Amino acid sequence: MAGEPSKPKSQSDVAARGSRPLPDARSTSDDIAAFVAAARAVSPHAAGARGRLVFALDATMSRQPTWDMACTLQADMFREAAAIGSLDIRLVYYRGLNECRATGWISDSGKLAKLMSGIDCQGGNTQIGKVLSESRREAVSSGVRAVVFVGDAMEESVDDLCAKAGELGLLKVPVFMFQEGHDPTAEQAFREIARLTGGAWCRFDPGAAAQLRELLRAAAAYAAGGREALMRLSKTGAGAAKLIGQMK
Repeated sequence: MAGEPSKPKSQSDVAARGSRPLPDARSTSDDIAAFVAAARAVSPHAAGARGRLVFALDATMSRQPTWDMACTLQADMFREAAAIGSLDIRLVYYRGLNECRATGWISDSGKLAKLMSGIDCQGGNTQIGKVLSESRREAVSSGVRAVVFVGDAMEESVDDLCAKAGELGLLKVPVFMFQEGHDPTAEQAFREIARLTGGAWCRFDPGAAAQLRELLRAAAAYAAGGREALMRLSKTGAGAAKLIGQMK
């Protein structure tokens, strides 16, 4: 049925759909940034098209309080987008031992909340690379206007992540990296991913629902209405002002 969330797919299922080779992981971030800057052009998003947002979350064990908070706040993204146009959200999350799952496109906050409420966080390492790869595949196959990632740690090769981020930059898909807490390793990687994709990095305090709400509203405004919608929201919303100040 249209609008119904599909059964979450395992990472192996997701990978089976195929993709073009990612850039060599040995590429330096400066090389990728230069390539992205040279290839950047007018946004390909069609006016009036439904906004599509990949909503990615770290669902490892320490993230349960933030997962529960995000489950409540996701409705604000739909409400913000409704004032501008429309929004479909694809939830991507990772947890446990090498588990990374993605839903179908969801256009109703109640359905997304029900799905999220049935997911428990489990211990494991970060899998941000898989999130970026899945976002790239969706950007190519169905169009994605933005990616939101919420997490507090990074335990992968930063060069590998930068290569994947560079490909999203070429597709003009900004990644908004929302960091909970003050881990310096995560901050360095998150900032670089945001820079390479033309997105933005922002920190919010642990358990700060109001801060995260503003950031998610801003990302939804961009996904539904582009840069102009984000600029309008920045006049009244602190979260939008933070994002627009960083985006190229």
